[in-house]
Amino acid sequence: AFLGDGEMDEPESLGAITLAAREELDNLIFVVNCNLQRLDGPVRGNGKIIQELESFFRGAGWNVIKVVWGREWDDLLAKDTTGRKVWGFCGDGEMDEPESMGAIGMAGREKLDNLIFVVNCNLQRLDGPVRGNGKIIQELESEFRGAGWNVLKVIWGRHWDALLARDAGGHLARRMMEAVDGDYQTYKAKDGAYVREKFFSTPELRHMVADWSDEDIWNLNRGGHDPFKVYAAYHAASNHQGQPTVILAKTVKGYGMGESGEAQNTTHQQKKMSVEAIRRFRDRFQLPVPDDQLEAVPYLRFEPGSRELEYLKGRRAALGGDRPRRRQKAEALVVPPLTAFQKLLDGSGEREISTTMAFVQLLQQLVKDPVLGKRVVPIVPDESRTFGMEGMFRQLGIWSQVGQLYTPQDADQLMFYREDKKGQILQEGINEAGGMCDWIAAATAYSIHGTPTIPFFIFYSMFGFQRVGDLAWAAGDMRARGFLLGATAGRTTLNGEGLQHQDGHSHLVAATIPNCVPYDPSFGYEVAVIIQDGLRRMVTDQEDVYYYLTLMNENVRQPALPKGAEAGILKGMYRLPGLDAAGAKVGAPRVQLLGSGMILHEVLQAAALLRQDFGVEADLWSCPSFTLLARDGQAAERANRLHPEAPPRRAYVEECLAGSSGPVVAATDYMRSFAEQIRPWVAGRYLVLGTDGFGRSDTREQLRRFFEVDRHHVVVAALKGLADEGAMTAATVAAALARYGIDPGRPDPWTI
Repeated sequence: AFLGDGEMDEPESLGAITLAAREELDNLIFVVNCNLQRLDGPVRGNGKIIQELESFFRGAGWNVIKVVWGREWDDLLAKDTTGRKVWGFCGDGEMDEPESMGAIGMAGREKLDNLIFVVNCNLQRLDGPVRGNGKIIQELESEFRGAGWNVLKVIWGRHWDALLARDAGGHLARRMMEAVDGDYQTYKAKDGAYVREKFFSTPELRHMVADWSDEDIWNLNRGGHDPFKVYAAYHAASNHQGQPTVILAKTVKGYGMGESGEAQNTTHQQKKMSVEAIRRFRDRFQLPVPDDQLEAVPYLRFEPGSRELEYLKGRRAALGGDRPRRRQKAEALVVPPLTAFQKLLDGSGEREISTTMAFVQLLQQLVKDPVLGKRVVPIVPDESRTFGMEGMFRQLGIWSQVGQLYTPQDADQLMFYREDKKGQILQEGINEAGGMCDWIAAATAYSIHGTPTIPFFIFYSMFGFQRVGDLAWAAGDMRARGFLLGATAGRTTLNGEGLQHQDGHSHLVAATIPNCVPYDPSFGYEVAVIIQDGLRRMVTDQEDVYYYLTLMNENVRQPALPKGAEAGILKGMYRLPGLDAAGAKVGAPRVQLLGSGMILHEVLQAAALLRQDFGVEADLWSCPSFTLLARDGQAAERANRLHPEAPPRRAYVEECLAGSSGPVVAATDYMRSFAEQIRPWVAGRYLVLGTDGFGRSDTREQLRRFFEVDRHHVVVAALKGLADEGAMTAATVAAALARYGIDPGRPDPWTI
C-alpha cells in the first residue's frame, strides 16, 4: 500500500494498524512517501514526521524500515484555562474504532497535558472477549507510548500486594503475563477454587497461597475496582506535565452481579438479577438492607450529616452544583451590516469569479471587523490553496503551539506559509474528522467557555457530510453555531476528478439534521446575504442553529443583488429578472424554471433557448434552499392540521407560484430527491431533473449532458410539460430531442 505522509493524519490510515500486527499479517507492506509536504505546506514543519510515524508503528508492533537519505484555546479565546482537564472515558472494546485511536498521535505531538483518557479494560465486548488470545492492556500501552503519551496501568488491586511482595522468584509475575485475557475473564466468572486450580497452577504458586482460603483467593481484586489504586492513578494523571495521559484500568464486566452476569459473555444483555443474586451482592458489599426488603431493591442513601454525604455535597458544589447545567447564552455581539459586503452585492462586472472566491472575499472582510474579527476561526483540511485562501496564511497565520521553528520554503513570497502561536487558522492536515472536531469545539465555545467564536470549516463537499456525518449530527445535538462550507460542490462542477469528488447528495444528508440551515447559492450576493443573516441569528440573536453552504469553483460573471431579493434568498426562493421583455411574444406559452447552484446558470441559458428556438417564455426562480422550502411547507401543513378552524396558511412555495402559469421545471446538481422535497406545494405539473448516479471523470459540459441537467435537457423537460398540458405538440418535443442531439434510447444515467 502506497501512502503519503500527509495522508497518515486521516484516522482511517492509522486507526487499525494494530490489527495487522496482532493478526501477524506479514504479507502487508506500507510504503509511506515522506516528502514532508501537504497540499498547502509542511506536514510537520516544526517536527519530524518520520520519527513520529516510526514510534507509532513500532508501538503497534510493526517492523519499521527507514529510508531517509537518497494549546490552542488559550491563544484563540484569550482565556486562561490553566488547571482545566479534559477527561475521556472509553471501553477497551471501543478502542477498536478507528476514531478512538486515529488521532492520538496529534495529542502526543501537541503535548496536550490537559487531556486524560481512562480506558475501562474489562476485557469484554458485547459478544465476547476483546482480545481472548492476547492482552489488550499491553497492546494499548504500546500504541499510546508510541504516540507519545504518558501511560498509567491500574491492573492489580491492593489485595495482591502481599503476594507480589513475596514473589521473590518472579513466578507470580511470570504467570500474570502468561495468562491471556480470555483466561482472566473466565477466572472471574467462576470461583476461588477454580482460580486456585487454573491460575496458581505450579508448585511455587500453590505454595504461595497454601495458607489462603478459596474466599481469600476470590477476593483478589482488579485495580480498576480498588479506590486506592484508582485515586493514585487519577492523582498522578492530573499532575503530569508535558504529555497527555492514558489510564488503563483492569476491571470486571458486571462486577458484583455474580452468577447473574459477572464476567459472562451474556452480561450486556442481562436485564435483571435474581433475588438470590441480589442477596449475595448485599452480603459481598456489606450493604445495610434487611432480608425482607431485598425484593424491593431499596435505594440506599447516606445518613443526613454523615461525613460521606457532606463530602459528596462539597465536591458537587465545587463542580458547579448537583444538576447538569449548560450555558445557553453568551455575550451577544453586533455583526456588521449587509452593506459591509457591498463589493459582493454589486457583482463582479466583467470579471468572472466563483462563489468560493466570493466567500473568501467575504471572509477576508470579516476578519477585519473590529468586533468579530478576532473571533473568526477558519478551519481547512489542507486545501487552502485549492479554495484560494493562501493569502490568509500571512494575514492570520496558522495556529501552532510552538510557533514556526523553521524557515518556510516560500518565505520570500508575499503569501508565505506562516505558522504562529497566535494564528487564527486551524489546519489539521488531510483529516476532515479532525477539522470537524475543531469546528465543534469552536462552535460550542459560547457554551463551554462563555466566549462565542465563529468557525468557518471549508472542505471538499464530498468529503464532508458523507465522511463525517456522525459528527455533523452530534454538532446539531450539541447546539453548535457556525458555518460549514462544502466547496467544489455538486456532481458536475469539478472537472475530471471522478466519483470520489463529485457530491450529489450532501444536501440530502444535511436535510436530516433539524437545526442545520442548508443553502446551495448560485451567486456571490446570495453567499453574502446568507452568511450575514447567519451571523445575526447565531451571534446576535444566539439561535441554536448552524449553517451549511455549498460553494462552487466555476468562474462566472457575478450579477448584482436584485432589489428586494434578500427575504426571498433567506426563505429559499425568489424570482430573478427575466429575459428582455421587449423580445417576448404576446400570448406565448409560459413555463416556470427553478434552479440552484451552478445548474441555475444552465436554467438561465435554457430560458434563452426556449424563446429563441420555440417561442416559449419562462419565469426564472433561484432556489437557494429546497430544504428550507420543504420545512416551511411541512410547518404550514402542520399548522393547518392542528388549527382546522383558522384561515389556512399557505406554504411559501405556494405564495411564490400563485398566479403563475405553465408547468414547473426544477434542475439542480443534486439527486432528484433534493428538489422533489417541495412537490406537495407545487400546484401544477412539476418535472425534476437531477444528478442521480455515480460521478464521472469528464468536462463539466459532458457531465451535465450525461446526467441530463444541462440547458438542452431543461428545454426538453419544459416542452414536455407544455405538451402534457396541451400547450405544445409531442412532435415539438421530438424535434427538440433531435435538434440538440439527445438520444432517447440511452440507458438511465443512474444505471450506468
